[in-house]
Amino acid sequence: MIPISDNIRCWNKPIITYWLIGINIAVFLWELQLEFSETLGYFVNSWGVIPAQISAAITNALFFNSAAWIIVIWRACSLIFGIFLHGSFSQILGNMLFLWVFGKTVENILGRRCYLGFYLATGIIIEVLQILAEPSLTVPLIGENGAIAAILGAYVMKFPKAKIDSILPLIIVYLPIQLPAFFYIFWWFVQQLFYGIGSLNIPPVGVNQSGVIFWGQVLGLGIGAAFMRLKR
Repeated sequence: MIPISDNIRCWNKPIITYWLIGINIAVFLWELQLEFSETLGYFVNSWGVIPAQISAAITNALFFNSAAWIIVIWRACSLIFGIFLHGSFSQILGNMLFLWVFGKTVENILGRRCYLGFYLATGIIIEVLQILAEPSLTVPLIGENGAIAAILGAYVMKFPKAKIDSILPLIIVYLPIQLPAFFYIFWWFVQQLFYGIGSLNIPPVGVNQSGVIFWGQVLGLGIGAAFMRLKR
Protein backbone atom coordinates (compact mmCIF):
# COMPACT_ATOMS: atom_id res chain seq x y z
CA MET A 1 0.00 0.00 0.00
CA ILE A 2 1.50 3.31 -1.11
CA PRO A 3 0.10 6.59 0.30
CA ILE A 4 0.17 9.45 -2.19
CA SER A 5 -1.76 12.38 -0.73
CA ASP A 6 -4.67 13.31 1.51
CA ASN A 7 -7.86 15.31 1.01
CA ILE A 8 -6.98 18.05 3.51
CA ARG A 9 -6.38 21.44 1.93
CA CYS A 10 -3.05 23.05 2.90
CA TRP A 11 -3.20 26.84 2.90
CA ASN A 12 0.56 27.35 3.29
CA LYS A 13 3.47 25.72 1.53
CA PRO A 14 5.00 23.03 3.78
CA ILE A 15 8.50 24.52 3.63
CA ILE A 16 9.82 22.62 6.65
CA THR A 17 8.58 19.31 5.24
CA TYR A 18 10.29 20.10 1.93
CA TRP A 19 13.55 20.85 3.77
CA LEU A 20 13.35 17.74 5.96
CA ILE A 21 12.79 15.51 2.93
CA GLY A 22 15.63 17.22 1.08
CA ILE A 23 18.05 16.87 4.02
CA ASN A 24 17.17 13.21 4.53
CA ILE A 25 17.69 12.41 0.85
CA ALA A 26 20.97 14.36 0.73
CA VAL A 27 22.30 12.52 3.80
CA PHE A 28 21.26 9.18 2.32
CA LEU A 29 23.12 9.98 -0.92
CA TRP A 30 26.12 10.81 1.24
CA GLU A 31 25.75 7.42 2.93
CA LEU A 32 25.79 5.74 -0.49
CA GLN A 33 29.02 7.53 -1.37
CA LEU A 34 30.54 6.41 1.94
CA GLU A 35 29.42 2.83 1.27
CA PHE A 36 31.22 2.88 -2.09
CA SER A 37 34.38 4.10 -0.34
CA GLU A 38 33.90 1.45 2.39
CA THR A 39 33.80 4.04 5.20
CA LEU A 40 30.05 3.91 5.93
CA GLY A 41 30.47 1.55 8.89
CA TYR A 42 32.89 3.91 10.64
CA PHE A 43 30.64 6.91 9.93
CA VAL A 44 27.42 5.33 11.21
CA ASN A 45 29.12 3.89 14.28
CA SER A 46 30.50 7.37 15.00
CA TRP A 47 27.28 9.33 14.50
CA GLY A 48 24.50 6.81 15.02
CA VAL A 49 22.86 6.44 18.44
CA ILE A 50 24.71 3.65 20.27
CA PRO A 51 23.16 3.28 23.75
CA ALA A 52 26.20 1.53 25.27
CA GLN A 53 28.56 4.34 24.25
CA ILE A 54 26.26 7.09 25.51
CA SER A 55 25.60 5.25 28.80
CA ALA A 56 29.32 4.66 29.31
CA ALA A 57 30.17 8.30 28.56
CA ILE A 58 27.60 9.58 31.06
CA THR A 59 28.74 7.13 33.75
CA ASN A 60 32.37 8.10 33.23
CA ALA A 61 31.55 11.81 33.42
CA LEU A 62 29.45 11.47 36.56
CA PHE A 63 31.67 9.20 38.62
CA PHE A 64 35.19 9.19 37.23
CA ASN A 65 36.22 12.08 35.02
CA SER A 66 34.40 15.39 34.78
CA ALA A 67 36.32 16.23 31.58
CA ALA A 68 34.42 13.35 29.93
CA TRP A 69 31.42 15.64 29.58
CA ILE A 70 32.99 16.73 26.29
CA ILE A 71 32.49 13.18 25.03
CA VAL A 72 28.93 13.20 26.40
CA ILE A 73 28.15 16.35 24.41
CA TRP A 74 29.68 14.83 21.29
CA ARG A 75 27.67 11.62 21.71
CA ALA A 76 24.54 13.67 22.44
CA CYS A 77 24.87 15.23 18.98
CA SER A 78 24.12 11.78 17.57
CA LEU A 79 20.59 12.10 19.00
CA ILE A 80 19.94 14.74 16.35
CA PHE A 81 22.16 13.53 13.53
CA GLY A 82 21.03 9.93 13.93
CA ILE A 83 17.48 10.96 13.03
CA PHE A 84 18.64 11.78 9.50
CA LEU A 85 20.52 8.53 8.90
CA HIS A 86 18.85 5.54 7.23
CA GLY A 87 19.96 1.96 6.87
CA SER A 88 18.19 0.89 3.67
CA PHE A 89 16.46 2.12 0.53
CA SER A 90 13.13 0.79 1.77
CA GLN A 91 13.47 2.62 5.10
CA ILE A 92 14.12 6.03 3.59
CA LEU A 93 11.47 5.54 0.88
CA GLY A 94 8.82 4.55 3.42
CA ASN A 95 9.73 7.35 5.81
CA MET A 96 9.77 10.02 3.11
CA LEU A 97 6.38 8.94 1.77
CA PHE A 98 4.81 9.16 5.22
CA LEU A 99 6.57 12.45 5.95
CA TRP A 100 5.24 13.94 2.72
CA VAL A 101 1.65 12.70 3.01
CA PHE A 102 1.11 13.35 6.72
CA GLY A 103 3.84 15.84 7.59
CA LYS A 104 2.74 18.66 5.29
CA THR A 105 -0.73 18.72 6.84
CA VAL A 106 0.59 18.57 10.40
CA GLU A 107 2.97 21.43 9.55
CA ASN A 108 0.05 23.56 8.39
CA ILE A 109 -1.80 22.86 11.62
CA LEU A 110 1.10 23.45 14.01
CA GLY A 111 2.98 26.15 12.15
CA ARG A 112 6.54 25.86 10.87
CA ARG A 113 8.50 26.48 14.08
CA CYS A 114 6.30 24.32 16.26
CA TYR A 115 6.30 21.56 13.65
CA LEU A 116 10.11 21.53 13.38
CA GLY A 117 10.44 21.47 17.17
CA PHE A 118 7.85 18.69 17.37
CA TYR A 119 9.70 16.64 14.75
CA LEU A 120 13.11 16.95 16.41
CA ALA A 121 11.83 16.66 19.99
CA THR A 122 9.84 13.49 19.39
CA GLY A 123 12.73 11.90 17.50
CA ILE A 124 15.11 12.66 20.38
CA ILE A 125 12.64 11.58 23.07
CA ILE A 126 12.16 8.18 21.44
CA GLU A 127 15.92 7.73 21.13
CA VAL A 128 16.46 8.63 24.80
CA LEU A 129 13.79 6.15 25.87
CA GLN A 130 15.44 3.46 23.74
CA ILE A 131 18.75 4.18 25.47
CA LEU A 132 17.09 3.88 28.88
CA ALA A 133 15.42 0.61 27.86
CA GLU A 134 18.61 -0.99 26.50
CA PRO A 135 21.62 0.92 27.87
CA SER A 136 24.06 -1.87 26.97
CA LEU A 137 23.07 -2.11 23.29
CA THR A 138 26.12 -1.78 21.03
CA VAL A 139 24.24 -1.61 17.70
CA PRO A 140 23.59 1.87 16.19
CA LEU A 141 19.98 3.06 16.17
CA ILE A 142 19.28 5.32 13.20
CA GLY A 143 16.34 6.74 11.28
CA GLU A 144 13.46 9.07 11.91
CA ASN A 145 10.89 6.32 12.50
CA GLY A 146 9.98 7.65 15.94
CA ALA A 147 9.43 11.19 14.64
CA ILE A 148 7.35 9.94 11.70
CA ALA A 149 5.25 7.79 14.04
CA ALA A 150 4.57 10.89 16.16
CA ILE A 151 3.54 12.87 13.07
CA LEU A 152 1.21 10.03 12.05
CA GLY A 153 -0.30 9.92 15.55
CA ALA A 154 -0.85 13.69 15.52
CA TYR A 155 -2.45 13.53 12.06
CA VAL A 156 -4.87 10.72 12.91
CA MET A 157 -5.86 12.47 16.16
CA LYS A 158 -6.69 15.65 14.24
CA PHE A 159 -8.19 14.05 11.13
CA PRO A 160 -9.38 10.52 12.00
CA LYS A 161 -11.82 10.46 9.07
CA ALA A 162 -9.50 11.93 6.44
CA LYS A 163 -9.21 9.97 3.20
CA ILE A 164 -5.75 9.09 1.95
CA ASP A 165 -5.27 8.70 -1.80
CA SER A 166 -3.29 5.49 -2.14
CA ILE A 167 -2.03 3.05 -4.73
CA LEU A 168 -2.54 -0.68 -4.34
CA PRO A 169 0.19 -2.49 -6.33
CA LEU A 170 -0.98 -5.79 -7.81
CA ILE A 171 2.11 -7.24 -9.52
CA ILE A 172 2.08 -5.10 -12.71
CA VAL A 173 -1.26 -3.35 -12.12
CA TYR A 174 -1.61 -0.36 -9.80
CA LEU A 175 -5.10 0.46 -8.54
CA PRO A 176 -5.89 3.94 -7.16
CA ILE A 177 -7.97 3.74 -3.98
CA GLN A 178 -8.87 5.86 -0.96
CA LEU A 179 -8.26 4.61 2.57
CA PRO A 180 -9.11 6.14 5.98
CA ALA A 181 -6.20 7.78 7.78
CA PHE A 182 -6.35 5.41 10.76
CA PHE A 183 -5.60 2.46 8.42
CA TYR A 184 -2.07 3.78 8.08
CA ILE A 185 -1.41 3.31 11.77
CA PHE A 186 -1.67 -0.41 11.08
CA TRP A 187 0.21 -0.17 7.79
CA TRP A 188 3.02 1.84 9.36
CA PHE A 189 3.99 -1.17 11.47
CA VAL A 190 3.47 -3.66 8.64
CA GLN A 191 5.92 -1.84 6.40
CA GLN A 192 8.60 -2.01 9.11
CA LEU A 193 8.88 -5.71 8.25
CA PHE A 194 10.21 -4.74 4.82
CA TYR A 195 12.78 -2.18 5.93
CA GLY A 196 15.56 -4.71 5.44
CA ILE A 197 15.05 -4.56 1.66
CA GLY A 198 17.92 -2.75 -0.01
CA SER A 199 19.96 -2.57 3.18
CA LEU A 200 23.26 -0.72 3.11
CA ASN A 201 26.42 -2.52 4.13
CA ILE A 202 27.13 -1.13 7.62
CA PRO A 203 29.78 -3.25 9.38
CA PRO A 204 30.41 -4.73 11.80
CA VAL A 205 26.88 -5.64 12.97
CA GLY A 206 24.42 -3.52 10.99
CA VAL A 207 21.86 -1.17 12.54
CA ASN A 208 18.50 -1.07 14.34
CA GLN A 209 18.72 -4.58 15.78
CA SER A 210 16.65 -3.98 18.89
CA GLY A 211 13.23 -5.07 20.09
CA VAL A 212 12.58 -1.69 21.71
CA ILE A 213 12.38 0.01 18.30
CA PHE A 214 8.83 -1.31 17.81
CA TRP A 215 7.67 -0.11 21.22
CA GLY A 216 9.42 3.19 20.68
CA GLN A 217 7.28 3.80 17.62
CA VAL A 218 4.13 2.80 19.51
CA LEU A 219 5.08 5.40 22.08
CA GLY A 220 5.76 7.88 19.28
CA LEU A 221 2.22 7.44 18.01
CA GLY A 222 0.92 8.08 21.52
CA ILE A 223 3.08 11.17 22.02
CA GLY A 224 1.96 12.62 18.70
CA ALA A 225 -1.71 11.96 19.44
CA ALA A 226 -1.44 13.40 22.97
CA PHE A 227 0.35 16.51 21.72
CA MET A 228 -2.29 17.20 19.08
CA ARG A 229 -5.01 16.58 21.66
CA LEU A 230 -3.49 19.25 23.93
CA LYS A 231 -3.22 21.67 20.98
CA ARG A 232 -6.97 21.58 20.39
